Amino acid sequence: MGMKTAEAIKAQIREAFANVWYPGDENLRGSDLGDEPYRLEAEFKGKTDWRTLDAGFIDQAPDGLGTALHFFSHAAFRFYLPAYLIADLDGDLERTDPAFALWHGLDDETKDQVVNPRFYGERTWFEIEQERFAVFTEPEAAAIVEYLRWRAEESTWDEEKRNIEAALRNYWVERAGERAG
Repeated sequence: MGMKTAEAIKAQIREAFANVWYPGDENLRGSDLGDEPYRLEAEFKGKTDWRTLDAGFIDQAPDGLGTALHFFSHAAFRFYLPAYLIADLDGDLERTDPAFALWHGLDDETKDQVVNPRFYGERTWFEIEQERFAVFTEPEAAAIVEYLRWRAEESTWDEEKRNIEAALRNYWVERAGERAG
């Protein structure tokens, strides 16, 4: 099976995420810690169609930090992710790295690390990320798999390739309903 083109992957993303509902202005941030979640909430309020978001906006949000993907609620992450994936496929992201948000915690190095015992007890990154990614449907997960495969193929950084391949093997391929191996 050959690798899909960026255009084919973008079409798959658009189709898979076509019916995802806007989570509502009151359900954008996934944390109350620090000011970044509140900045994110202020910038994304009323942005009810991910298809209309400018790549420059999402790359810097919130406030030039480019960290929105790390502070979204699960529902907002699911809703806005396709905009980030398509912007990355188009080569329009400089600060934000959607691939990292999809492999960190599922790779071999971080999956067994305890996140923050003060807030999460003994939960590992893998357990936290499984919970965050549980909102994706099988077609959405399949689109994410194709994006990650593309990103690994395009990457010039061996460590990133290894981390993406590990996340695919450890979680995403099975989550997308594919058979491993």
